Amino acid sequence: MAQYLLSIYEPVGDGLPDPEFLDGVMRELGVIREELAAAGSWVFGQGLHAPETATVLRPRGGEVFVTDGPFVEGKEYLGGFTIIDVPDLDAALEWGRRYARATTLPIEVRPFQG
Repeated sequence: MAQYLLSIYEPVGDGLPDPEFLDGVMRELGVIREELAAAGSWVFGQGLHAPETATVLRPRGGEVFVTDGPFVEGKEYLGGFTIIDVPDLDAALEWGRRYARATTLPIEVRPFQG
């Protein structure tokens, strides 16, 4: 078994989609999570607050400086993630496809080292 990170990227923009759409997405994500747990593949997952809630610690000259906000600006940001434990990349990609269909958002699938 190998662990994979499924990263959910959200667009920067005008706020959340309408509540009815979001309710459907959350229901489908709940189904996927239950199926991952039943398969013994669920490790952890959670959504994140918006990038402006971030605090960045930046080492410079032997000191660590603290700044508010995201490390970089972009058109998308990491909105949440799920860690799964599956036999191989093909299985991870299939779960990633399910997340992409459910959320209508880009999903990055990346293996952990080791």
